[in-house]
Amino acid sequence: MRINKYIAHNTKYSRREADKLIEEGRVNINRIPIKDFNYQVQKGDRVFVNGKEIKPKGEYELTMIVFNKPKGSLVTKKDDRGRTTIYHLLPGKFRHFTPIGRLDFASEGLLLLTDNIKVATKLMESKLPRVYNIKIDKMVTQEMLEAMKNGLTIKDTLAGAHEKSKIKSMSFAPFLGYMVRGVSGKYTKLRVMINEGKNRELRRFFAHFNANVVELKRVAFGNIELNNLPTGKTRYLTTKEYEWLHKFLKGEIDANNKV
Repeated sequence: MRINKYIAHNTKYSRREADKLIEEGRVNINRIPIKDFNYQVQKGDRVFVNGKEIKPKGEYELTMIVFNKPKGSLVTKKDDRGRTTIYHLLPGKFRHFTPIGRLDFASEGLLLLTDNIKVATKLMESKLPRVYNIKIDKMVTQEMLEAMKNGLTIKDTLAGAHEKSKIKSMSFAPFLGYMVRGVSGKYTKLRVMINEGKNRELRRFFAHFNANVVELKRVAFGNIELNNLPTGKTRYLTTKEYEWLHKFLKGEIDANNKV
């Protein structure tokens, strides 16, 4: 593993910060100062930062938090337009954590973050269920219900996509579940469960039926739920949630909680 990645994976420092530490001569390998940014950490190497040895984490050793992301914030480190990011809102001790998936600027709700990049990648690529409360500006149609049940493929359209997106085609797997939570005028509130994390997936799905998603809030990811966590606040996983997570990571249960 490249030295800056090794430092970022096992400490609070980012890769960019690790590069600066190396440049300043504050990183030693086996007590010898290292200046090679491309150095690959070998088994048995002892890596020191500011004289303190880094203890490598186990594969699934991690800390994970739940963040109730507010609308109007971006899931990114920096924004070239100066907009608020989640890292402006998170307590400092969590600003090196990696988000598991994304919620777009106008969306809110449950966002998981962890200090273990391998775990973040595994969860992002998993088929664990994601549950959302959404509100669309249209009555639910039979065509929508059939597409939620059977899946859908769209082609040659950017409806519902981000303004800079170039992806004109997208396939949607059948929803794991859905229910109408209420109807008011032309608006319909739904709870939907999917097991994918494609960019703006739900917005693009309903845009195919000329419906805009005017509210979108994620309320669960796997067995981890948002519950009553206030907007903009964080919490650690509960003991029960950690137990479930470790069982999933070790392959003792699958995405459907089956042994």
